[in-house]
Amino acid sequence: MRIRHIVAFAAAVLAGALAGSLLGPHPAAAVNREMVDLQRDVTSLLTGQKDLSDKLTQHDAVIKTLVGQSNDNVNKLAATMGSLQKSVQDVQANSGARLDTMSTQVQGLSDNLEEIKSRLGKLNQQLVDLQNTVQSLDAKISSGAAPATGAGSPAAGSGKPIASAGSPPGSSVLPPGAPTADTLYSNGLRDITSGKYDLARSEFQDYLKYYADTDLASNAQFYLGEIAYSQKTFDVAVAEYEKVLTNYPKSFKLAPARLKKGMALIELNQKPAGVRELREVVKRYPGTEEDRRARAKLKELGVSVSPTR
Repeated sequence: MRIRHIVAFAAAVLAGALAGSLLGPHPAAAVNREMVDLQRDVTSLLTGQKDLSDKLTQHDAVIKTLVGQSNDNVNKLAATMGSLQKSVQDVQANSGARLDTMSTQVQGLSDNLEEIKSRLGKLNQQLVDLQNTVQSLDAKISSGAAPATGAGSPAAGSGKPIASAGSPPGSSVLPPGAPTADTLYSNGLRDITSGKYDLARSEFQDYLKYYADTDLASNAQFYLGEIAYSQKTFDVAVAEYEKVLTNYPKSFKLAPARLKKGMALIELNQKPAGVRELREVVKRYPGTEEDRRARAKLKELGVSVSPTR
């Protein structure tokens, strides 16, 4: 009985050992497999890290290139802007000079029109006078009365020379062959509008010398100022414009003469005096083209239209 228990116990032990050998873990093989997996993971991690580093290096190079290109573009843009600004300044300067020239030409054309209107008015009046004279003669003839000697010619037989058109009282004695007032004035306008300033100056000076009492004398004086302004002799221009204001108080050139006098003073760096003249234009000639130009110039200078109190 006892032997049977010993045999059974030995069989159980043997079976347990056999089962343990069959079912138990193998430590060495498992460790090797984990090591292989770990090495593979580390290798993969290192490879990924290297790829990431390469990509970062490439991106850094690309960013540096883009930054460099951006700096170049900014520098080119700055140079272009500087060139454009200089071009704009040149255009503005040239536009100002052209505007002054165009203004003078427009003034000349306007005066030509005024002169034509004046001539038409005079011709119309002469025609009316002639018709009245003819009618008076016809009436005398039809009534059987003989016309008196010198009828229709008040100056005849008076012993005084008949004043020719364009030779008002008080003007200088004309030299032989001197051009008429109309010829001098028309030639002066033509030459100033075509830029022949020296020739135009001589013609307007002759006009003022021989025909100082005519309706267009103030215009001739004004154009002497315009010629000096166009030639940038601004001190001479100021003096010529002042003669318009002083000698011809009823001239329709007063507004442009005062405006251009103010602008000439500003060109001479006499800003306070120039500003005073421009403010006088605004005060005396509201709603005119000269008023608009004076306001624009005052705004450009950064001063108010009215003096501060």
